[in-house]
Amino acid sequence: MSLAAEEIGEARNTRTVLLNTGNAEQKREEIRNYLHNTFVLEEQLYEVLKNDDAFYLRPESLRHPLVFYYGHTATFFINKLTLASLIQSRINPRFESIFAVGVDEMSWDDLNKSNYDWPSIDEIREYRKAVLELIDSLITSMPLNLPLTWESSFWPILMGIEHQRIHIETSSAIIRQMPLEHLQTHSTWDVCPHAGEAPNNQLIEVQAGLVTLGKKRNHQTYGWDNEYGEKTTQVAEFSASKYLVSNGEFLGFIKDNGYYEKKYWTDEGWQWVQFKKPEHPLFWVKKEDPYTLRTLLEEQDMPWNWPAEVNYLEAKAFCNWLASKTGKSIRLPTEEQWQHLHQLHDIPDQPEWERAPGNINLEHWASACPVDHFAFGEFHDLIGNAWQWTETPISGFDGFEVHPLYDDFSTPTFDTQHNLIKGGCWISTGNEATKHARYAFRRHFYQHAGFRYVESIQTMEKPTAMYETDTAVSQYCHFHYGPSYFDVEDLSAHCVRLCMEHLKNKPTTRALDLGCAVGRASFELAQHFDAVTGIDFSARFIRVAHQMQQKGNIHYELTEEGEIVSYHEQQLSAMGLDKNQESIAFFQGDATNLKPQFTDYDLVLAINLIDRLRTPAVFLDDIRHRINVGGILAIASPYTWLEEFTPKENWLGGKRKDGEPFSTLEGLKEQLGKNFKLINEPADVPFVIRDTKRKFQHSFSQLSIWEKVI
Repeated sequence: MSLAAEEIGEARNTRTVLLNTGNAEQKREEIRNYLHNTFVLEEQLYEVLKNDDAFYLRPESLRHPLVFYYGHTATFFINKLTLASLIQSRINPRFESIFAVGVDEMSWDDLNKSNYDWPSIDEIREYRKAVLELIDSLITSMPLNLPLTWESSFWPILMGIEHQRIHIETSSAIIRQMPLEHLQTHSTWDVCPHAGEAPNNQLIEVQAGLVTLGKKRNHQTYGWDNEYGEKTTQVAEFSASKYLVSNGEFLGFIKDNGYYEKKYWTDEGWQWVQFKKPEHPLFWVKKEDPYTLRTLLEEQDMPWNWPAEVNYLEAKAFCNWLASKTGKSIRLPTEEQWQHLHQLHDIPDQPEWERAPGNINLEHWASACPVDHFAFGEFHDLIGNAWQWTETPISGFDGFEVHPLYDDFSTPTFDTQHNLIKGGCWISTGNEATKHARYAFRRHFYQHAGFRYVESIQTMEKPTAMYETDTAVSQYCHFHYGPSYFDVEDLSAHCVRLCMEHLKNKPTTRALDLGCAVGRASFELAQHFDAVTGIDFSARFIRVAHQMQQKGNIHYELTEEGEIVSYHEQQLSAMGLDKNQESIAFFQGDATNLKPQFTDYDLVLAINLIDRLRTPAVFLDDIRHRINVGGILAIASPYTWLEEFTPKENWLGGKRKDGEPFSTLEGLKEQLGKNFKLINEPADVPFVIRDTKRKFQHSFSQLSIWEKVI
């Protein structure tokens, strides 16, 4: 049930929930209010669209149309609650498939509009109401113990709320690029009335100091995985600009032909310039007078004293231009330098302030404001107004762990291609407006982000080849691409070889590698099929598979013994699999709730998958619709049924039925018998997984091959 407007209060001015204060009933109501305020704020954002047709426009080519995000934030709750076993059935499986993955501009993210048959906005509105009612009922009924932790049943609800607030901000950046004829004014989104000439910027000395990054697991506010852990660094003395770079200051770069001078740009930056042909920042509109600024819902005379909102590549080019003009070592700050400035000024964190000390948390305006409006000692805008680009590619701190409910929040960005933004902007709310917030974008991406420059001679850490340190991922890298042990053939290669024996004289147009992990079977299948789809639930695995596809190599570390590790590189060419990899498309997806476009396959291969699904019978019932008549379904599994993955009532076999032992193969025959016939003598295929230098797991997967007959 929804709360009345007067009970909700001001949706714009809300604070992230403290995890360790009050009693259970107070906390329950606090979370409930936070949930409803978040839904109200998101609705208020989409109310700026003049009509429902605007939801289906795509003003930003690197992101989905707004209809996706309108459904995505609600779907996220259901998918995470399902994964956490807090709900037993879905509300709308179709919605929870097409709106599931929203990783913007990741290589495995499907932005092909032909793959989507978007529902009506009215349907999505009803769905969102149903989701809100469900979450409200869970908040009301679930046991609540304080403090709230990663393991709490309330964590996926907080995760959903904070995720929704991120998308309120990213959707506002998309709307800001939408043609104005599709938008209308709204009382929630008021523009700062203050504008004028740009102040003269200057460098101010900053003393040296010790910085410790990261938050402890018992911190009082919700955190994303990359925020936890620890990193301690000695920051040398440096100087930092008093203000964020204003539109007026950035104009000097433009007037000096900065967008046309290759010497100011990184190689990546110049490639972007050659491709996009920019002449000014994205939100500037060129007029005779000479520019206006596009805010969320209007164009206005250029406020020269507001921050210049640019991507990293532009910010970096400006710094290089300024360095050439001044002869100083000008660059963007590192994360450590940003943190050092923050802690020197003892800025209260969001839950602790009475009123936001900067233009943040939607407590002042729904736009940027003058860069000299909010002072923090000698500096201005140490938080808020615009996100601040840093020189630091995001990675995890020591002690980094992936939350099991959301493994694709941070790890896809740990590729040295995504730089950190710090400090928040005017529309950053919830976790985004806290000092520990760590978000990152590709360097050519636009957000409401600007920059401050520093003069510094301290050597920066250089990104190096990314060695996978996640134990599970590293183990699978070695399992798929490493050497064989004890003369046991690679499991993926072995299964593909056996499948191909049963595909003689059959079509080999399309194959699906479901539960593809880090991709070995997909590359094996690409040697035989015209097109291969690789799908896995884990973004960590898909990221590695895609890296192997794009770069032809991967790096990872393995445990030798104790804390001793070794470093490894594997190359696709060394296995003779460097042909036809362009025919593979990798996607993140749920095997029990696949998107509609994954169909018409001649072979579906599922290796070591069915005993890791919550509802394997749902998978088997659905997969028959995705295989052509005469096509093959190949299932390999050790049948290691564990209740941590599959509730016992959902096991296909490995249990007693009517008092008698009932095997998984019998269960498969029962599930598949109406539509498939078993065409091989099920074979036990051996495989070896390396744990450490002297410890190995030697197991067998039973491979059964089924031909679809009807």
